Amino acid sequence: TMRFLIFLFTPRPQHRCFALLDRNGRCQAFKQCNLQPMGEGWVEIEEIRLNWLHQPLPASARVQTLGARPRNRQLLAV
Repeated sequence: TMRFLIFLFTPRPQHRCFALLDRNGRCQAFKQCNLQPMGEGWVEIEEIRLNWLHQPLPASARVQTLGARPRNRQLLAV
C-alpha cells in the first residue's frame, strides 16, 4: 500500500508536443514525448492541431521558452 501511495503522489514527466517543420516552415509531422526529438526541424509547440499539417506553423503555436517552464514549476511548488 505504501508503494501505491508513493506512486500516486510522485510527479510524472509531462509529455511535450513537437512539430517537424520543413525549410519553408510548413508542418510535416507531430510528436509527443518527454524530450525534444533528435534531428533538425523539430520545434516545441503548445498543442497539436491536425489542421496545421502541410501549412505554415503559426508563430503563436510555439512554446515561449522564458515563461513556460518556470510557470509549471511554480504550480508544482504550491
